[in-house]
Amino acid sequence: MGEISSCSNGINNGNTNGVHGNGNSIGGGYRKSCWYEEEIEENLRWCFALNSILHTGSTQYQDIQLLDTKPFGKALVIDGKLQSAEIDEFIYHESLVHPALLHHSNPKAIFIMGGGEGSTARELLRHNTVVKVIMCDIDEEVVDFCKSYLVVNKEAFCDPRLELIINDARAELEGRDESYDVIVGDLADPIEGGPCYKLYTKSFYESVVKPRLNQGGIFVTQAGPAGVFSHTEVFSCIYNTLRQVFKYVVPYSAHIPSYADIWGWIMASDSPFAVSADELDLRMKQRINGENRYLDGKTFTSNSTLSKAVRKSLEYETHVYTEKSARFIYGHGTAYKHNQD
Repeated sequence: MGEISSCSNGINNGNTNGVHGNGNSIGGGYRKSCWYEEEIEENLRWCFALNSILHTGSTQYQDIQLLDTKPFGKALVIDGKLQSAEIDEFIYHESLVHPALLHHSNPKAIFIMGGGEGSTARELLRHNTVVKVIMCDIDEEVVDFCKSYLVVNKEAFCDPRLELIINDARAELEGRDESYDVIVGDLADPIEGGPCYKLYTKSFYESVVKPRLNQGGIFVTQAGPAGVFSHTEVFSCIYNTLRQVFKYVVPYSAHIPSYADIWGWIMASDSPFAVSADELDLRMKQRINGENRYLDGKTFTSNSTLSKAVRKSLEYETHVYTEKSARFIYGHGTAYKHNQD
């Protein structure tokens, strides 16, 4: 959860996340600033200073804020969780998109579940093999908002290869006859009452995602926090759930400064992932327009080599993600909060 509020002494006594006015005495002077605060878990909060609050509001599905932060530039916050920040979103989106496309021999048709801000589409459309990208997001207001405010993705939204659909991703995939080389899960985190947690379940992967993949197709999803302590929230059970559906599953992670944690992604396929670091670099040169800021072959090799603690935990994870046994990261979505009013 995240909030924006004020307190003259710089101490927040509330129970939710947010933005606070903070008065600090420095050298006898008085400096007033505004802070964003996010509750990562019950006894742990993460905050940073703001220049301004650009927008705050609610849609049918989610609460949305756009903040101009001092350390991370413009930051998009949905349901009280920071989704992306201007200064380091490239780490998240390069990690989500490029490993899957580069491990595929010739990715042409791509389906994005979610991705409303447009950054995932932007990275996909850098690949010269890509002929068609379907971006399916449930929240039209968020998409329109991002089109207006996130100028870095305006070119992607105008690319003729991109088809934008406003719909539930499950319903859209179930209603389509065509299949795809890569399906990308750029969904909001599974939070209680949020719109997306059902799209992390075994039944969804098994009956909806896998049948829509072409031969040799790859599914990749963001999978939540993946730190030494935080990976047991959802990362480990999403990994284990995908192992029940696909023959080959590769978890990997990277530190994202604005998230205050290591973040995780998981690739899955019925075809082996057998591309070396050198071959990944070669494919990047041949296929991707422009140069990545973060990801290359050695970086992916490093990111897919998880720490001993996380590897051991994933190896022994037994939980399978279903609607009845769903796990959530800390925080609550709009539906949950409205039900509590």
